Amino acid sequence: MKIGITGGIGSGKSTVCSIFRELGVPVYDSDLEAKKLTATHPEIKKQLIAKFGKEVYLDDYSLNKKYLAEIIFNKKEDLAFVNGIIHPIVNQDFNDWVEQHRAYPYLLKEAAILFESGAYKQMDEVIMVFAPIDLRIKRVVQRDGVEKKSVLERIENQMSEEEKIKKSDKIVYNDDKNMLIPQILRLHKKYLFQNEIGRRP
Repeated sequence: MKIGITGGIGSGKSTVCSIFRELGVPVYDSDLEAKKLTATHPEIKKQLIAKFGKEVYLDDYSLNKKYLAEIIFNKKEDLAFVNGIIHPIVNQDFNDWVEQHRAYPYLLKEAAILFESGAYKQMDEVIMVFAPIDLRIKRVVQRDGVEKKSVLERIENQMSEEEKIKKSDKIVYNDDKNMLIPQILRLHKKYLFQNEIGRRP
């Protein structure tokens, strides 16, 4: 089984994924792998440099995110161009990773833009990690050392929580009120059971 896990900035996706990892579940971190591939994959580098110039990469070969963000911030066609290069390669990398982990009952794919990228269509189920907006802002301000205004801008650029809830199969509440581990253990047992049922002749 392939389970997608998503949620808005500051919702605590990474915390939830770290608990699944402790339970022995392999987790594919789409954002981290996209960063790695953007820095190393020859086709991505070739196309980005051809479109935006050599300045799109820094001296250490990592993506010059500030430079690229300034270009694509108000240009949806440039953003679509970048996503059109990166997403298919990340998707292929994920498929290769799935093949390498076939022995496991289920796998998780963590992605901030699981719905926006269309990757949710490949998942058997999608979990959304939910937290109230005030708590999300507080977490990101503390974590990244940024101003509230900056966090709100990032939230406004993401799909709304209401839309994500509608599209998701399960919700994990990371709101400092509901206990997190029991929710994850329930899902873990459910996916193990579904896998066992699916394997029976």
